[in-house]
Amino acid sequence: MDPAHLAKLRGLIPHVTPADAAALAERGAVLLDVRERPEWATGTAPGAVTIPRGLVEAEAARLLPDKDRTVVVYCQKGARSLLAAETLGRLGYGDVRSIAGGFEAWAAAGLPVARAEDGLSDAERRRYARHLVIPEVGPSGQRRLKEAKVLLVGAGGLGSPAAVYLACAGVGTLGIVDFDRVDESNLQRQILHTPPRVGMRKVESAKRTIEEMNPLVRVEPFDTRLTSENADEIVAKFDVVVDGADNFPTRYLINDACVKHGKPNVHGSVFRFEGQASVFLRGRSPCYRCLYPEPPPPGMTQSCADAGVLGVLPGVIGLIQAIETIKLVLGQGEPLFGRLLVYDALAATFRELKIRANPECAYCAPGRAFPGYVDYEGFCGQ
Repeated sequence: MDPAHLAKLRGLIPHVTPADAAALAERGAVLLDVRERPEWATGTAPGAVTIPRGLVEAEAARLLPDKDRTVVVYCQKGARSLLAAETLGRLGYGDVRSIAGGFEAWAAAGLPVARAEDGLSDAERRRYARHLVIPEVGPSGQRRLKEAKVLLVGAGGLGSPAAVYLACAGVGTLGIVDFDRVDESNLQRQILHTPPRVGMRKVESAKRTIEEMNPLVRVEPFDTRLTSENADEIVAKFDVVVDGADNFPTRYLINDACVKHGKPNVHGSVFRFEGQASVFLRGRSPCYRCLYPEPPPPGMTQSCADAGVLGVLPGVIGLIQAIETIKLVLGQGEPLFGRLLVYDALAATFRELKIRANPECAYCAPGRAFPGYVDYEGFCGQ
């Protein structure tokens, strides 16, 4: 903003106090809020027309059709409203005024402030302001994120980035299942943990990090291995399950529990320089068993501990899992149903492979009753 030009406008455009503006509104004047959309989340003057200052010229004719009606403009502190008033004058509006001190002065004067009934606190509106202006999210979507319960199986390479961004996005409850302790070798990729926490239980370390990043999120830790005995009790509590496991027995167990309880399974896996992601949900897509009916024979695969993994790679795949989870909660976009996304870090390429449902799948085929959990260690030859 040009200070000299603003000074000139202050001498040309009539100013009114917030109290005078409220009185003018009672007598038929229109209040015009020209702040940006994130600022509206903190409240507006009751009945105000809202147009961001940069859109006044384009939207005024539609939203302010009567050019003879008094228009009282306000922004946050009183500068942008002068520019908006100048624009309205050029457009032919005959009586345009500006509130001295803007909305801050209006609120400080104790005048009424209207807030949308969106179930969000002032702190949430401020934190998630950039979400609230996205049409596909908005206040209703942010409320769905707030009410969502997401379970992360594993607080390691995949679970760490997924947990961080789901927490930052405002997912209300994050459950974390992990039975391990933080090891120094984890620090190369598991961003939930820090050097002073080596030896700490991973779920406790993860809880501390998440609560420091976003105290509005509730963390429910499960310091245990996911097993056939506890899977029903744990999985049933949550809306979406994020598979951050690093072994086949747990992946098959996650699949089977999600099929049984009708929960989306947001899958991810990494190996050296390659990662994969997909979303499995009975009735909407094939399941993990359709993709891998049988685990690889013992000795045919290596763990990350044996084969290694590029530290940043789980970050890429974990963030894809976080995005897919948010899409599921919001009901937006096209989740990775029936698709396996393969990322090659060395080639910097993404490939998409179609996954076909197995019509004879014992777990997800239509009309099949849940066959029960199995000995997953034995099934996988471990």
